[in-house]
Amino acid sequence: MSDRDPIPLSEQLRRGNLFAEACPSREVLRHVTSRWGVLVLMALQDGTLRFSDLRRKVAGVSEKMLAQTLQGLEADGFVLRRAYPVVPPHVDYSLTPLGVEVAVRVAGLADWIETNLPRILEARPEADAVSA
Repeated sequence: MSDRDPIPLSEQLRRGNLFAEACPSREVLRHVTSRWGVLVLMALQDGTLRFSDLRRKVAGVSEKMLAQTLQGLEADGFVLRRAYPVVPPHVDYSLTPLGVEVAVRVAGLADWIETNLPRILEARPEADAVSA
């Protein structure tokens, strides 16, 4: 296939197209790369956590945002929610095998940001001055 040949539709559907407005991979990307999505995935790398423990670990997240984040990550197959029929209710969360894969990649990005934070912060005043 040359550079001018169109990509077959079956290949396009299999791979997705983040640049297409209706591509479902955009929703997955939004869940994974949101501020809370990144932090939840990284927090769960250490193992299974109850909702309250997860909320404490991800400082600053509201109960509502944590619940929404977990629902999105669960719907995408990254997080496993286990509810136990006890009183009071006991629910815990862990990463699925797919969740472990994506968490490793997200953690790599977070590590890069932390490592390069001095350079990033140093660049900010320049960017602010250019836009002013």
